[in-house]
Amino acid sequence: MCLAVPGKIISIDPSRGFLMGRADFGGVVAEVCLEYLPEIQIGEYAIVHVGFAISRINESEALRTLAQFRELGILETDFAERNPSV
Repeated sequence: MCLAVPGKIISIDPSRGFLMGRADFGGVVAEVCLEYLPEIQIGEYAIVHVGFAISRINESEALRTLAQFRELGILETDFAERNPSV
């Protein structure tokens, strides 16, 4: 299954040729590409799809969505499939 998941941007690294960062998806941290959202700031939330931050989302909506995903067990399943070490 392929999901778009809200994540909180916790770091931004423009030094590698592409605007990259790390996002916290309710306790699971992963690297994401921020090229589509060059104006995003640390602490803001973005919808991430297949490793690309594609749109901003407000914090309350992001937290509500993450809570629903957690209740359904979606985050653990989806991230475990993509990141066996997580």
